[in-house]
Amino acid sequence: MKTTPEHNERIAKMTFSSVYPHYVTKVENKNRTKEELHQVIEWLTGFDEQKLQELILHKVTFETFFEEAQVNSNAALIKGVICGYRIEEIENLLTKQVRYLDKLVDELAKGRKMDKILRTAK
Repeated sequence: MKTTPEHNERIAKMTFSSVYPHYVTKVENKNRTKEELHQVIEWLTGFDEQKLQELILHKVTFETFFEEAQVNSNAALIKGVICGYRIEEIENLLTKQVRYLDKLVDELAKGRKMDKILRTAK
Protein backbone atom coordinates (compact mmCIF):
# COMPACT_ATOMS: atom_id res chain seq x y z
CA MET A 1 0.00 0.00 0.00
CA LYS A 2 1.43 3.37 -1.03
CA THR A 3 0.97 6.48 1.11
CA THR A 4 -0.68 9.51 -0.47
CA PRO A 5 0.40 13.14 -0.08
CA GLU A 6 -2.80 13.72 1.91
CA HIS A 7 -1.98 10.83 4.25
CA ASN A 8 1.56 12.13 4.76
CA GLU A 9 0.27 15.65 5.50
CA ARG A 10 -2.28 14.33 8.00
CA ILE A 11 0.45 12.45 9.87
CA ALA A 12 2.76 15.50 9.83
CA LYS A 13 0.08 17.73 11.40
CA MET A 14 -1.08 15.21 14.02
CA THR A 15 0.14 16.08 17.51
CA PHE A 16 2.28 13.63 19.44
CA SER A 17 0.30 14.47 22.59
CA SER A 18 -2.92 13.25 20.94
CA VAL A 19 -1.41 9.83 20.19
CA TYR A 20 0.77 9.35 23.29
CA PRO A 21 -2.12 8.37 25.65
CA HIS A 22 -3.09 5.64 23.17
CA TYR A 23 0.48 4.30 23.24
CA VAL A 24 0.38 4.22 27.06
CA THR A 25 -2.99 2.47 27.12
CA LYS A 26 -1.91 -0.05 24.50
CA VAL A 27 1.22 -1.14 26.35
CA GLU A 28 -0.30 -1.05 29.84
CA ASN A 29 -3.26 -3.19 28.70
CA LYS A 30 -0.68 -5.82 27.73
CA ASN A 31 1.14 -5.70 31.09
CA ARG A 32 4.01 -3.53 29.89
CA THR A 33 4.95 -0.29 31.62
CA LYS A 34 5.03 3.39 30.80
CA GLU A 35 8.74 3.26 31.69
CA GLU A 36 9.30 0.60 29.01
CA LEU A 37 7.38 2.77 26.54
CA HIS A 38 9.62 5.72 27.39
CA GLN A 39 12.70 3.52 26.95
CA VAL A 40 11.51 2.60 23.45
CA ILE A 41 10.75 6.23 22.57
CA GLU A 42 14.13 7.35 23.90
CA TRP A 43 15.93 4.66 21.88
CA LEU A 44 14.25 5.83 18.68
CA THR A 45 14.32 9.60 19.23
CA GLY A 46 16.93 10.38 21.89
CA PHE A 47 14.27 12.17 23.98
CA ASP A 48 14.65 11.65 27.73
CA GLU A 49 11.69 11.81 30.14
CA GLN A 50 11.99 15.58 30.64
CA LYS A 51 12.14 16.39 26.93
CA LEU A 52 9.26 14.02 26.18
CA GLN A 53 7.05 15.75 28.76
CA GLU A 54 8.01 19.15 27.32
CA LEU A 55 7.01 18.04 23.81
CA ILE A 56 3.69 16.69 25.13
CA LEU A 57 3.03 19.92 27.05
CA HIS A 58 3.72 22.06 23.96
CA LYS A 59 1.48 19.82 21.81
CA VAL A 60 4.06 19.53 19.04
CA THR A 61 3.14 17.95 15.74
CA PHE A 62 4.83 14.76 14.60
CA GLU A 63 6.65 16.95 12.08
CA THR A 64 8.24 19.01 14.88
CA PHE A 65 8.68 15.92 17.08
CA PHE A 66 10.87 14.18 14.50
CA GLU A 67 12.62 17.40 13.40
CA GLU A 68 13.89 17.69 17.00
CA ALA A 69 14.66 13.97 17.34
CA GLN A 70 18.04 12.32 16.91
CA VAL A 71 16.63 9.23 15.18
CA ASN A 72 18.62 6.11 16.09
CA SER A 73 20.94 4.95 13.33
CA ASN A 74 19.55 1.41 13.73
CA ALA A 75 15.97 2.56 13.04
CA ALA A 76 16.29 1.28 9.46
CA LEU A 77 16.38 -2.23 10.97
CA ILE A 78 12.70 -1.80 11.91
CA LYS A 79 10.79 -3.71 9.27
CA GLY A 80 7.37 -5.21 8.80
CA VAL A 81 3.78 -4.11 8.36
CA ILE A 82 2.06 -1.56 10.57
CA CYS A 83 -1.34 0.02 9.92
CA GLY A 84 -1.45 -1.73 6.55
CA TYR A 85 1.85 -0.26 5.34
CA ARG A 86 5.13 -2.11 4.82
CA ILE A 87 7.61 0.18 6.59
CA GLU A 88 10.46 -0.57 4.18
CA GLU A 89 8.35 0.67 1.26
CA ILE A 90 7.27 4.02 2.74
CA GLU A 91 9.00 6.78 0.77
CA ASN A 92 8.06 9.82 2.87
CA LEU A 93 10.68 10.09 5.64
CA LEU A 94 8.39 11.56 8.30
CA THR A 95 5.66 8.98 7.68
CA LYS A 96 8.31 6.24 7.87
CA GLN A 97 9.60 7.61 11.20
CA VAL A 98 6.09 7.75 12.69
CA ARG A 99 5.51 4.16 11.55
CA TYR A 100 8.83 3.15 13.15
CA LEU A 101 7.45 4.45 16.44
CA ASP A 102 4.10 2.72 15.89
CA LYS A 103 5.88 -0.56 15.14
CA LEU A 104 8.06 -0.35 18.27
CA VAL A 105 5.00 0.35 20.45
CA ASP A 106 3.21 -2.57 18.79
CA GLU A 107 6.15 -4.91 19.45
CA LEU A 108 6.28 -3.79 23.09
CA ALA A 109 2.56 -4.44 23.51
CA LYS A 110 2.93 -7.87 21.91
CA GLY A 111 5.46 -8.86 24.57
CA ARG A 112 8.59 -8.87 22.45
CA LYS A 113 11.83 -8.80 24.45
CA MET A 114 13.31 -5.33 24.91
CA ASP A 115 16.68 -6.22 23.35
CA LYS A 116 14.84 -7.34 20.19
CA ILE A 117 12.65 -4.22 20.10
CA LEU A 118 15.69 -1.97 20.46
CA ARG A 119 17.55 -3.87 17.76
CA THR A 120 20.51 -4.55 20.03
CA ALA A 121 20.66 -8.35 20.00
CA LYS A 122 23.31 -9.85 17.75
